[in-house]
Amino acid sequence: MTQVANLLAALKEEQASLQSFVELLRQEQKMLTEGSIDGLLELAEKKSNHALKIYKVAEARHRLLQGLVSELTAQNIQNWLEKNSRESLGLWQSIRILGDQAQELNRINGELIQAKLRHNQQLLGALSRAVNQASLYGPNGQTSFPGGSGRSLGMG
Repeated sequence: MTQVANLLAALKEEQASLQSFVELLRQEQKMLTEGSIDGLLELAEKKSNHALKIYKVAEARHRLLQGLVSELTAQNIQNWLEKNSRESLGLWQSIRILGDQAQELNRINGELIQAKLRHNQQLLGALSRAVNQASLYGPNGQTSFPGGSGRSLGMG
């Protein structure tokens, strides 16, 4: 297999991995916006596995390109692909678009998660205050009614 054929295979694998990752991010966003959090932990594990796979295939692509392109910038890679592998050029452009989509979806999902966390913290704070106010007994085991006449029960 030639270096160009190896690069084409690597780009196809990277594109497929990124497409799957973008789909996972869309699923995550749907779950977050609908409030269905039951599957988020499982989805987070899948995302981690996909991110690791993307890293590995991107590293393989990087190593292949090092032998073909003098300086690895996006523009240099694009120029080289235009001259040497038109099929790879389309994959490269798709990979860049998918990477941008994944980055944006991940940013939005992070904001959604932060908003959910703030909401949950506010709810916990409100519950904590309500529990403290409704407490019938103090730390010493004695009743601790707020306010009142100061009169003991049973006294006339």
